[in-house]
Amino acid sequence: MKITFVAGARPNFMKIAPIIHELHRKQKQIDGITYRLVHTGQHFDRQMSTTFFEDLGIPHPDNNLKAGGGTQAEQTALIMIGFEKELIMNPPNVVVVVGDVTSTMACAITAKKMCLTVVHVEAGIRSGDMSMPEEVNRIVTDSITDHFFTTSEVANQHLIRSGAQTHQIHFVGNTMIDTLYQNLSRLKKPDFWNRHQLAEGGYFLMTLHRPANVDSPDQLLETLNIIMENNGGVPVVFPVHPRTKKIIETLNYKHELLLTTEPLGYLEFIYLIKHSKAIITDSGGITEEATALKIPCLTLRDSTERPETVTHGSNELVGVDALNLIPYLQKINRGTWKESTMPPLWDGRSAERIVSKLINLSFTENLEVNAVSVKQH
Repeated sequence: MKITFVAGARPNFMKIAPIIHELHRKQKQIDGITYRLVHTGQHFDRQMSTTFFEDLGIPHPDNNLKAGGGTQAEQTALIMIGFEKELIMNPPNVVVVVGDVTSTMACAITAKKMCLTVVHVEAGIRSGDMSMPEEVNRIVTDSITDHFFTTSEVANQHLIRSGAQTHQIHFVGNTMIDTLYQNLSRLKKPDFWNRHQLAEGGYFLMTLHRPANVDSPDQLLETLNIIMENNGGVPVVFPVHPRTKKIIETLNYKHELLLTTEPLGYLEFIYLIKHSKAIITDSGGITEEATALKIPCLTLRDSTERPETVTHGSNELVGVDALNLIPYLQKINRGTWKESTMPPLWDGRSAERIVSKLINLSFTENLEVNAVSVKQH
C-alpha cells in the first residue's frame, strides 16, 4: 500500500505526526507499506524548519511544493498544479489530507480528478460560519472524500446529514491529542520564562489572529484594554501572529503586564498552555489542547467547529464582543471555572485506529487502475 500524506500548515503536521509514528511501527510488522509526505508550502516560516520537524519527531517532507503566498485563488491553483505533478511522478493508492486549510481542499480536488482514493482526517467538523475560508475548505473536501476519519459524534452527524454513508465514516478520535500526549515529557520552558519571572498558574496565555478580532484597530484596542483591566493583575503572555503584529504596531499599545513574543515552537507553546492560569484565543486547535490539559479557555468567536471542547471540555464560547469577556475572567479569577471531562476517544490512540483502518480497508487493489489514470493526466 502506497500512501501520500498532505500537509500545508503547522497544525497539519501536528495531526499527521502520530500517524507517521504508528505507520513506522506497522512497517516493521507488515511488508509493502510505504508513504510520501508532501508539504505544499502553504505556510513556511522559521518554526517550520529543522527544529519543528525535530520537535515532532517526523522526517522532512519528501516534496515541498513551495506554493505559499498570493490570494486564496492563486495559492489554491499553485498547490493543485504542484500536487498534480507529484501524483504523476509518485502515484499512490490513497491520498490522506488532514484538517481544513487551503492545501486540504486543493489536494483533495486534485486527487479525485485523477481518480485516486481520498481519506480526510478530522472530517465532518463544521462551524456554520461561511465567512471562514476553513469552513468552505471543510465542506468542499468532505463532498468528495471517500473515507472520513472523525474526532466526534457531532462530526459524524454532520457527515450523515450531508449524504455520507455510515460505512465511510470512521470515528477514531483526535490525533492532535495523540501528539500532545506523546510530547508532554519533552516540553521546553521558553527562554523568556525566567526573565519575566513567570510562575505555574500565574499568567494568562493569549492568541488572536482572526479578522473579526484583529483587523479593526479600535476593536483590538478595546479587547486588549478589557483583558488587561480584568486579568487579576497577572501577566498576559501573547505570542503575536504576523497579521496581528501589523495592527498592534499601528496602535503602539504598551502595558507592563502584556508580554508579547514571536510565534513559538510546538514544545515551548504547549509548555505555556500546560502551566497557564487560563487561555484567551480565537484558535480552534488550542481549545482542544486546553481541554486535554484541563486549562480554562475563553474563545473569542461566535461559533466553533469543536463543540465538544465546550460540552465536555474546559472551553467556553465568549463571542467577538470583548465586553463578554468580563464575567468569564471574573470566574477564572475567583477559581470557579466549570469542571471538564475528556471527549470520547481523545485517549492518545487515534493514530493506532487510523492506521489499522487504512490497512484493513486495503486500497492496494486499486493501484494499477489508479496508476493508469494518473499517467493519463
